[in-house]
Amino acid sequence: MADFDVFNGDADGICALQQLRLFEPGEATLVTGVKRDISLLRRVNAEPGDRVTVLDISLDKNREGLEQLLARGAHVRYFDHHFAGEIPNHSGLDASIDPTPDRGTSFLVDASLEGAFRGWAVVGTFGDNFDNTARQLAEPLGLQQGEMDLMRELGILMNYNAYGSSIADLHLPPDELFRRLHPYTDPLDFITADDTFAALREGYEGDMAKANGLQPEMADATHGLYILPAEPWARRVSGVFANRLAQRRKGSAHAILTRLSDDGYLVSVRAPLDRPDGADDLCRRFPTGGGRKAAAGINRLSEEELGRFRSEFVSAF
Repeated sequence: MADFDVFNGDADGICALQQLRLFEPGEATLVTGVKRDISLLRRVNAEPGDRVTVLDISLDKNREGLEQLLARGAHVRYFDHHFAGEIPNHSGLDASIDPTPDRGTSFLVDASLEGAFRGWAVVGTFGDNFDNTARQLAEPLGLQQGEMDLMRELGILMNYNAYGSSIADLHLPPDELFRRLHPYTDPLDFITADDTFAALREGYEGDMAKANGLQPEMADATHGLYILPAEPWARRVSGVFANRLAQRRKGSAHAILTRLSDDGYLVSVRAPLDRPDGADDLCRRFPTGGGRKAAAGINRLSEEELGRFRSEFVSAF
């Protein structure tokens, strides 16, 4: 009997897995990728009786792979907060899926484990840009403000590390990042004892300095749309740049379009933080689009669809 851990390569996915594997130590085959690489279940070759843990990837985008695993006799445990569609009714599936806008997968795992490794839930929740929820989770920990700030920064840096069109764009492959932090039950110990935090901070600050010099392609009282060049730094920074803009203008929706090297755009959308709804509905109107209510994206928006996207982005928010 084998174990497979299938997880989104961003902060929320990694921190969800960190909590589970600290609570249930054991060896497992890790299946992950860049943040937008979410069709992961098709890569799992499970046999009858194998156990598959799935974290922070949409069931709707992995439906075929999930159904195949269940048909082969694998047991699947599924935690997620993205749009799922109809959840299969199967004895081999244990699903904890909640698309509430301000709750991520780390939050759901924390609830399941009754706060056993709350610090990592806080980091993952900050990484998904749910700052209010993260601070509420952190209240029982009695953190000093400086400690809270470090945990928030770690979440942002882990999320930043997940963005790119391929693993080559990232500073660290997500499975390696997980292995580096896994020995630490306390995120603050990881921050001080491992040089990963400092390396990611240096990369983040350099990339964000370039992003901060950009001017919006479109801006009004309730919308902001930016177009980034086809450069590795732009692919790395697209999601966290969108999150920063959302935090600064909580009443506005934002879209970050990063040019692809061949044709079209990679799109990140953030609904207004004071009305965190509608991002997933907008992105699912386009091929390769999906996500959650507060934040969603499109893996490839063609040049021909750009005008329609701009129009629907404005009307959606």
